[in-house]
Amino acid sequence: MSLKKNAFYAQSGGVTAVINASACGVIETARKHKSKIGKLYAGRNGIIGALTEDMIDTGKESTKAIAALRHTPGGAFGSARYKLKSLEENRAEYERLIEVFRAHNIGYFFYNGGGDSADTCYKVSQLSKELGFPVQAIHVPKTVDNDLPITDTCPGFGSVAKYIAVSTQEAALDVASMARTSTKVFVLEVMGRHAGWIAAAGGLAGQTRNDAPHIILFPEVPFNKNAFLKRVKECVRDNEYCVVIVSEGAAYKDGTFLADAGTTDAFGHKQLGGVAQVVAQMVRDELGFKYHYALADYLQRSARHIASKTDVEQAYAVGKAAVEMALAGANSVMPAIIRKSDKPYKWTIEKAPLSRVANKEKMMPKRFITKDGFGITAACRRYLEPLIKGEDYPPYKDGLPKYVTLKGVSVTKKLKTDFVV
Repeated sequence: MSLKKNAFYAQSGGVTAVINASACGVIETARKHKSKIGKLYAGRNGIIGALTEDMIDTGKESTKAIAALRHTPGGAFGSARYKLKSLEENRAEYERLIEVFRAHNIGYFFYNGGGDSADTCYKVSQLSKELGFPVQAIHVPKTVDNDLPITDTCPGFGSVAKYIAVSTQEAALDVASMARTSTKVFVLEVMGRHAGWIAAAGGLAGQTRNDAPHIILFPEVPFNKNAFLKRVKECVRDNEYCVVIVSEGAAYKDGTFLADAGTTDAFGHKQLGGVAQVVAQMVRDELGFKYHYALADYLQRSARHIASKTDVEQAYAVGKAAVEMALAGANSVMPAIIRKSDKPYKWTIEKAPLSRVANKEKMMPKRFITKDGFGITAACRRYLEPLIKGEDYPPYKDGLPKYVTLKGVSVTKKLKTDFVV
């Protein structure tokens, strides 16, 4: 085998408007260090691509195509909601990863995802030593939920935050213009299972108590039906209309989600969705107001046309830093964004140990939520505002964004055995 190790990159979980910018950062930086890194492979459909030895040779992609990843949403190599079990439950999965890495001389593992991905990275780095084929595992942060610890923000969040703030502002103008004779209450459902960062971002649309959004329902604040309906009634009385933002993870005091669908996803998380309808029906049944509701759903995380410039820059930067950290000998770490100041917003990147990142969630601090539980504080606004600033429009052709689709040339398999996931 060559002394020069190859690298493996994979995308994990729900994709974002800027995850490909991180991929761009990883690939372009690796190409600048050809004397130290051999080939860079990408997993087709995330970590599943490693388990099944279904990999893409990024070296077959043109410089222009890789550069275009920076402004292309979605996951260019395919992602997956596939959580590796613990080493005790299924050691075979981790051994298979190392087997594939060994076969293809892969010594660098860049895993682009959230908390579960950080955990996988950490375990791979530990087990690879034990199995005699050390792999430098670097976690590249990504999650629209903004709930990874240590890092100031998570790439992907800033663009979602911008989309929700803009959508709230625009929808509010629509509702206000028709409120006297039509819709009184508009409910917007946003992502956020346990942490209310995205819901909080909608609060940037308004400056005063009478500005929309009038009510934000956070996962961190137990839902009180009576208090909620009272506030809705007051808003309609004072403003003729009421705009509500509700996080999908809004829950009652006992922890029951307002929108518990009774099923779980591939990560074992409760399947949520439809909380906007639940809340809107409460308003109709109890107050009799005409309502409309909307689910931002995939639109919020795929809206690259209105991405935050700050977010794009940070997404690329963590990808670049991941490669540089690996080449400097780092292992089992994550490039974390560290805030230096609010105004002007200044940040840098530092190494965060995965032992302090894996399977940990960063919730909204109490000081970011108003005492009544329905809004954001000035401190929260200071935190959020820099993250949505700046525009980074993709190129357009015939009125539509011009995004890239990669060739996705497969790497020849070397192992005789298949692995079923």
